[in-house]
Amino acid sequence: MKTLWITPQAWGVVLRIGLGLWWLESFRHKNLEAWIKRQAGITWAGDIAAKHKIKMIGKTFEKLVKPHLKAMTWVILMSELALGLGITIGFLTPVALVASILLNLLYFVLMIHDWAEQGQNLMMILVAAVAVGLESWQCFSIDHLLKLF
Repeated sequence: MKTLWITPQAWGVVLRIGLGLWWLESFRHKNLEAWIKRQAGITWAGDIAAKHKIKMIGKTFEKLVKPHLKAMTWVILMSELALGLGITIGFLTPVALVASILLNLLYFVLMIHDWAEQGQNLMMILVAAVAVGLESWQCFSIDHLLKLF
């Protein structure tokens, strides 16, 4: 099936690159000084987790994340950057797309009390799922050049 001048797989590439740029923007727009020096993002997430409807979320955050604020700050920042780069240039794309879905699900669960504000996460999950389904790494990607998948 051909649509206009672009194949369905090429549309998958368009979605993949758009998603990668979205992740890069998620990284770029953060106030890195606040995130790195004060761990503002993780502290904010801790406040959300403490008030979470599902008490296990708050307890898990207290046990696993709070003792490692600096490390978790870097995990989030580098995850967003790595996902953005990997998905955009198409390097280890299936792995990056699945990780993208998982990270967005994690954000979504943390913010479960206000799903109306989570449209971005739902859209990113949808785009990643479609990009996986269309095997968007099969063209215009480093994966394709290296014949990785």
